[in-house]
Amino acid sequence: MMDMLKKEEIYTIEDVYALPDGERAELIDGKIYYMAPPNTRHQMLVMDLAYQIKDYIKRNQGECNVFPAPFAVFLNEDDKNYVEPDISVICDKEKITEKGCNGAPDWIIEIVSPSSRAMDYFTKLFKYRTVGVREYWIVDPTKNQILTYRFEEEIMEQYSFGEEIQVGIYEGFSIKVQ
Repeated sequence: MMDMLKKEEIYTIEDVYALPDGERAELIDGKIYYMAPPNTRHQMLVMDLAYQIKDYIKRNQGECNVFPAPFAVFLNEDDKNYVEPDISVICDKEKITEKGCNGAPDWIIEIVSPSSRAMDYFTKLFKYRTVGVREYWIVDPTKNQILTYRFEEEIMEQYSFGEEIQVGIYEGFSIKVQ
């Protein structure tokens, strides 16, 4: 008896762009992941964090740009990886185009929603680490906790909402997630 292996379909960025209006998805290594619309608390966290980061950069005449979702990030030099992180901080202006970001942002923050849990904690964690993201935060409103990863120093830390969190890519900048 012959064992038939089901060939998994490999998707490209073109497939993501061809989705019906209003349907959002991300693509990691050719596998498509559909995204549920964010809830109110999720959007409030995105706005608050993006504002704090933008304000810090502005006050310090920083070079980096902050982009809240939906913002396209093309992680590899291929058509098999496309993500829309909740917040992307990009310091290399060469990476920013009209379409989004080509390559890894310096800092990514993902706000966990019930439908994105496995993606944020596993799939994206591994992907972001391997493509050169310097810092990755997973903000989990259900657990009121934040995991921070500084990949260059191989540091992972856990915080609770309300605690001061030192930002790895900036000296002397900390954020409270409320």
